[in-house]
Amino acid sequence: MSDPRITSSIFTRGAVDLSALRTPAPSPAPAPVQSGPPAGAPGGAVGGVTVLDVTEATFQSEVLERSLTTPVVVDFWAEWCQPCKQLSPVLERLAVEGGGAWVLAKVDVDANPRLAQMFRVQGIPMVYAVVGGQPVDAFSGVVPEAQLRQWIQAVLKAGGVTVAEPEDPRLDEADDALMTGDLDAAERAYRKILAETPTDAAAEAGLAQVGLARRVAGVDPQAALAAAADPDDVDAQLLAADIEVLSGLAEQAYQRLVGLVRRTAGDDREKVRQHLVGLFTIAGPEDPAVAAARRALASALF
Repeated sequence: MSDPRITSSIFTRGAVDLSALRTPAPSPAPAPVQSGPPAGAPGGAVGGVTVLDVTEATFQSEVLERSLTTPVVVDFWAEWCQPCKQLSPVLERLAVEGGGAWVLAKVDVDANPRLAQMFRVQGIPMVYAVVGGQPVDAFSGVVPEAQLRQWIQAVLKAGGVTVAEPEDPRLDEADDALMTGDLDAAERAYRKILAETPTDAAAEAGLAQVGLARRVAGVDPQAALAAAADPDDVDAQLLAADIEVLSGLAEQAYQRLVGLVRRTAGDDREKVRQHLVGLFTIAGPEDPAVAAARRALASALF
């Protein structure tokens, strides 16, 4: 799972024992409390709830049993907790936005101290993901919304839920700047995203594209390829590879630079390696050509 947490996982401190909760509830479970628009309304859940107030009496049915079919995010909070008032509304909004793909279960630690003790809650807000009847991940404190979205996406994947990645307006802004040639604005936008979400692959690829665009600005493609006739001219080979990537010949560019890695040493070799890795970033790790070229690069290096 992606790990946008700002603190270490509680699971490093030992397993959570939920056996005491797997007993019939001592009293009938109250009707779930839904937050946001009614089920089926725009932005609300489809055929179910999105946000629940949960107690010890209802935890088994509303969290453990529900998580067998739908991932449940448990938010431990309290009325006096100021950070909770920052995080909880964002969680509620994202749950409604999720349309029933996952459920947010809210636990008041003051009213349910035994639940807080069982989950080893040492500070709030504390958030758990429960999938298949078991906790699978957790974080404490307030995290930025972008990281929270990533974490929820990882929870959904762990629960076998396939959901469309939500559009990110920050990426739209950065991509628009790149497409219009405003490279400075594009770089600022991509770097801002990476400062907030360091593992954002789309922003990493965008930033690599900015670097590529700067390197080929004002370059005559035919002249650049002709200059690469000298196989030992490192700078000419790097520029030729850039031209090939822009021309849709990425595999040819990768082969060119892997060959150059084999023929160089020291600082030149590292320069070529870094350049090649930057080109990999543009395509992304899922590209089969990148996977093959990475294996070839590893062979060339070792």
